[in-house]
Amino acid sequence: MSVVIAPTAVVDPKAKLGKDVRVGHFCVIGPDVTIGDRCRIEDHVTITGVTRLGDDNQVFSHCSIGSHPQDVSYRNSPTRVEIGNGNVLREQVTINRASEKEDGVTRVGDQNYMMTGTHIAHDCHIGSRIVMANNCMIAGHAHIHDDVTIAGGAGIHQFVSVGTLAFVGAMSRILQDVPPFMIIEGYDAKPRCVNTVGLKRHDYSDDDIAVLTQAFRLLYRQRVGIETARNEMFSTGPIRPVLRHLFDCLDTTCGGRAGRGRDRRKKAA
Repeated sequence: MSVVIAPTAVVDPKAKLGKDVRVGHFCVIGPDVTIGDRCRIEDHVTITGVTRLGDDNQVFSHCSIGSHPQDVSYRNSPTRVEIGNGNVLREQVTINRASEKEDGVTRVGDQNYMMTGTHIAHDCHIGSRIVMANNCMIAGHAHIHDDVTIAGGAGIHQFVSVGTLAFVGAMSRILQDVPPFMIIEGYDAKPRCVNTVGLKRHDYSDDDIAVLTQAFRLLYRQRVGIETARNEMFSTGPIRPVLRHLFDCLDTTCGGRAGRGRDRRKKAA
């Protein structure tokens, strides 16, 4: 099917638009932008820089994708934004291109739902099937893994990793890595319990939920420490993959700076 571009939109002739793309009124699409098949770009959207959108994305009004990172060290290099398939970006979502400090790409996976006012900063890697409620703030270099839910107004510190199937409560301040499969919330956010509802919705077994619950009690209620909890859990039965994944993530967190496993910058002398 043909591409439909509103008469008030400005689409650079070098931009690449796939089949059945719709571009609304007062949009601006830059020359290095690629938009996949069946994407819907609503009114007043700006897509600039070296930016690629996959197929079947819907971008609502007043979104900004691919603009310069909010990083004073950025020197206008051709870093990128890459967005997968089937994402929904509601009003006023902002996604910045990467800085020069990592691999030069801000990545967003597939089938994510980002509600109004969500901000994805430079160098972030966002997985798939993630829900971010209104006004979520994801700082630079953060990694959000698959099937995560982040409630409204939460702030994710730079270099933080949020593990698979975690749930971040509304208005939380996340300064350290979030373990997979856990619910975390609070101003000084802490794990509160296992994300049982999320695990059941994704067809994890009762045995998986049981071992994660036992690990949670050891780690966050009895506070026996990672090594003691690992030894106790691994010595009492089959080592389920969810359990190994949890402790692998905790090991990574402990190897970083200030509870952020990806933050391995050298401390100032």
